[in-house]
Amino acid sequence: MLALVTSPDSATGLKLVERDEPQALADEALVSVRASSLNRGELRLLAIRPSGFIPGQDIAGIVERAAADGSGPGVGARVAALVDQAGWAERIAVPTDRLAVLPDNVGFAAAATLPVAGTTALRTLRHGGDLAGQHVLITGASGAVGRFQIQLAHRQGGIVTAIAAARHDEDLRGLGARRTVEAIDQAEGPFSLVTESVGGKSLTDAIERVAPGGVIVMFGSSSGELTPVGFRQFVPGHEGARLQTFAYYTSGSAIGADIAALLALVAAGRLETRIALTVPWTHIGQALDALRQRSFSGKAVLTIGRQAAD
Repeated sequence: MLALVTSPDSATGLKLVERDEPQALADEALVSVRASSLNRGELRLLAIRPSGFIPGQDIAGIVERAAADGSGPGVGARVAALVDQAGWAERIAVPTDRLAVLPDNVGFAAAATLPVAGTTALRTLRHGGDLAGQHVLITGASGAVGRFQIQLAHRQGGIVTAIAAARHDEDLRGLGARRTVEAIDQAEGPFSLVTESVGGKSLTDAIERVAPGGVIVMFGSSSGELTPVGFRQFVPGHEGARLQTFAYYTSGSAIGADIAALLALVAAGRLETRIALTVPWTHIGQALDALRQRSFSGKAVLTIGRQAAD
């Protein structure tokens, strides 16, 4: 089968090559991949993984062979999944508890935007408990995770302030943000929940705005800056507040069930997926450059398969 693998000999750092077919375990279905979306975390993986590594975490495709133990969807089912790696390949073996069946009116490209970004949004918000009537602050709000967080928090009754460039104001308000500001030091707190993906000064300012007993969920550090944290930042004024780290791979089981819940919202027109760029996987360099330059709001999607490579 064909797969995109890391390669120091390529200008993009990736090369399309023939690889051995995956060998599925008893509780894994073999999925023919049709689409995958890119995540910023994959940029770091490309920089640190050895030659021959197959990236790709968000996948959507068709079950080619059902799991031998009888679990999960049957042959021919259209599915989406979150995998740890190897999604940028024609086929992949996926544990059935990570699979969700696509509703008839949701396409592969839209489904591929959900696994990492959607489950991250859903699970980070859960750290805030019941959001009805609560003030929620979302940093990096114009990115894929932030856009999903705004919509989901708004649907739960949260009062959302979004941090993003001014050009995104109308768009993010349309998704449910009550207010948008360009910098966190312009946000009027206190906030019961802060989702923080920037780090550095952004995290320092978030601490100054978290309510007593509130929570700051840290799920990234796009600035690359370290943040000194001390007791006096919390006392007085923010007593009982906590910093909560988040990574999807340690956030619990039932990932497939969460993807299914997100797909149901998309199918019902209650959750918008924003596809900013769609390219065949042979044009991976174009998608990676756009991601590095932050030149779009939403997700970049790769079409996968031999037909997309022709």
